[in-house]
Amino acid sequence: MNSGDTAWVLASAALVMLMTPGLAFFYGGMVGGKSVLNMLMMNFVCLGVVSTLWLLYGYSESFGDDAFQGLVGDMSHSLLRMTQGSLSGPAGHQIPTMAFVMFQLMFAVITTALITGAIAGRTRFWSWVAFTVLWTTVVYFPVAHWVFSASGFTDTDASGNSTEVGGWIINRLKAFDFAGGTAVHINAGAAALAVVLVVGERHGWPRSISRPHNVPFTLLGASLLWFGWYGFNAGSALTAGNLAALAFTNTTIATGAASLAWIVVEQLRDGKPTTIGASSGAVAGLVAITPACGFVGAIGALCIGLVAGVCCALAVSLKYVFGYDDSLDVVGVHLVGGLVGTLLIGLFADASVNPAGGNGLLFGGGLAQLERQAVAALAVLAYSFLATLLLAWIIHRLLGFRVDDEAEVNGIDEAEHAESAYDTHAPAPVTVTPPQPRVSPQRRQPTPPPRPVQRSRDQYW
Repeated sequence: MNSGDTAWVLASAALVMLMTPGLAFFYGGMVGGKSVLNMLMMNFVCLGVVSTLWLLYGYSESFGDDAFQGLVGDMSHSLLRMTQGSLSGPAGHQIPTMAFVMFQLMFAVITTALITGAIAGRTRFWSWVAFTVLWTTVVYFPVAHWVFSASGFTDTDASGNSTEVGGWIINRLKAFDFAGGTAVHINAGAAALAVVLVVGERHGWPRSISRPHNVPFTLLGASLLWFGWYGFNAGSALTAGNLAALAFTNTTIATGAASLAWIVVEQLRDGKPTTIGASSGAVAGLVAITPACGFVGAIGALCIGLVAGVCCALAVSLKYVFGYDDSLDVVGVHLVGGLVGTLLIGLFADASVNPAGGNGLLFGGGLAQLERQAVAALAVLAYSFLATLLLAWIIHRLLGFRVDDEAEVNGIDEAEHAESAYDTHAPAPVTVTPPQPRVSPQRRQPTPPPRPVQRSRDQYW
């Protein structure tokens, strides 16, 4: 076991876990004050639901031995059986399998939580929980197998050998995705679009919608996401070495560039840069650099960030053109940002920074890698959209996905959770006069005698 790599992977898993409450703050600040608890709860409950499914069968479905032509893992690791050994990372470094299990669990949690922003302000809580169970089982776990499950990578026997076969995108197609541009962001963005089409528009959209109730919450959430994303990207190196440092650096460069690009677009289009724009731009940069952070150099990261900031800032307006009510722009940021980052690997991949990645078009690699990236992106997008459309329709028909009109207009926190984030109807404070102390007659101090009058000598005469 390599203790340094193990410590880094465990710390990265904790950082990625922090991203889910960070996402809750990011989304929560942008909804109305009477719907913020529902938004927070829909994110937070993913930790409980997905963690339980991960134990039962999720890890096995994602990283078990291939059961059907690279599409899904078998049940050999259900209940986390056969996961007490070790696995080999880069340079043959060994880390405990259970550390990798926990690291990948946090990816499953945050991916599911990303969808909540698209249907904010109009969703029944228990319907969302049921959808989470179905979506992670049918969509996320198989796609994670396609993208992350490298053949022969997971558990080995006593001799260090493994015969496990992984997913088709990483092993057969040879498309690059360092930390989840396809499995996480394109997957969640396509699912968000499908759910929005089933659930429908918010009451009064687009003419009258609730304004963001707490912009500082949104900036705080974006900052927590940026912080946790270092575990997301650099942790995917699975080693505390040069590859992690490369991913860390590229994450910083692309995120800063995308945030600047977004507010420049706002300035040119609207005349003012906004705090929500700067926050959303940072998230767009994080999304776009995620698949590419281990395969491109610093200049490539800068270009990816700039392109993502501009494209995502423009893409958030598409919902008004095509008429889908994506409440918090999950499609515009995560689907578009994921596509930008995944495709630009085919241009900016540089074998000099990561020999395992090869060269993209701009570094003499031709169009082959760009074609592979496009196939991977479109395959995940199509499967996620169609499968989610069916699952959301089933939930909507059986349980009802959205709250009634009265709860939606008045805020759904009271209707769904019997709570409110802010006590806006507190009674006026009552002024209470403190009682005067009472002194018992028996203990009353005697009145002191009067002080003698001091007279001058002239007064006696």
